[in-house]
Amino acid sequence: MRTDRIFARLEQEPARPLTPPPEMSGTRRALFFTTLGLYAAIVAAVLTTSRLVRLDWQVMLFRPYKQWPELHAFLDYFVVLGQRGPTAVLVAAWLGWRSWRQRTLRPLLVLSASLLLLNVTVGAAKLGMGREGPHYANRIGANEMFLTGDIFPSGHTANAVVTWGILAYLATTPRARRRLSVVAAVFALGVGTTTVYIGTHWVSDVLLGWASGLLILLALPWFEPLIAHVEAYLLSHWYRFREGVAPLSARLRPAGARIQPVTARLGAGGASPASRPEPALSEPALPAALSADPPARAGEPRTHHPAHARQHAARSERSPVTPAGSRRPYGERTVSRTAPMGPRK
Repeated sequence: MRTDRIFARLEQEPARPLTPPPEMSGTRRALFFTTLGLYAAIVAAVLTTSRLVRLDWQVMLFRPYKQWPELHAFLDYFVVLGQRGPTAVLVAAWLGWRSWRQRTLRPLLVLSASLLLLNVTVGAAKLGMGREGPHYANRIGANEMFLTGDIFPSGHTANAVVTWGILAYLATTPRARRRLSVVAAVFALGVGTTTVYIGTHWVSDVLLGWASGLLILLALPWFEPLIAHVEAYLLSHWYRFREGVAPLSARLRPAGARIQPVTARLGAGGASPASRPEPALSEPALPAALSADPPARAGEPRTHHPAHARQHAARSERSPVTPAGSRRPYGERTVSRTAPMGPRK
């Protein structure tokens, strides 16, 4: 593989990608309502203490972590891929780099919207149903609902589905979307089954966690107009802030004008052009300057009087001219030749 292609992919793109965001198509809508029906069926099965609750107790009493203890050390670290803190930081760092490279805030805003939906929906379901976990079960065979727990649905599983599924959702090519979908599925299935292996969740908790995360991913196209509005609002304020902190000279300078270096404007001595003395006119140029005819003001007749010409040819008093032949600065010639040298009486 050529290294120039690798470095080219690391540079910032010249413009934003033209790939439109996913729309709520008919297939996606059908999948959303099918998953929503599955979500309701799982909740109903647990509330009625059906065969699903019996399966929960059978797996819990089987104790997989005692059947295969050699996997425990590895799966203790693997389950971290479902924790919200580490995964959110890792995915946010990747999407932040993509936002900079593609000159858009959409990846970060989509991640923020999905995590907000995850916290609201899954958090509300956990607190509302209050199910106890396997380690805190009170009675064998009971559904352990509406107690003091908060494990239904599984937060690890739902978070793994959302955080890793966002990468596939934001993919810009079909090939990348297929690959990232496989990676997200492996992590989501692995984290869910790991929580059952360790004994922190029931099987039904994991099933509802998968459904909860999938519902959020399927519902994201409905929030795309709001995400685009928030992005336009943030970018407009950012550009306004950048214009507000820009230097005054940069804002007042006409387009295409160049700024002279400071050394060129101030000269070797560091003095400004208004205070730096300019060289006097040479002798051949002096009569031409004195005899030049200045432009007449509006409403005044043009005159050729020598005194009038010399009066308008003189420089302003704010920037006096050093006499020709003198090398001393003007500030050292402070004594007038016509002023009396002795003290006043």
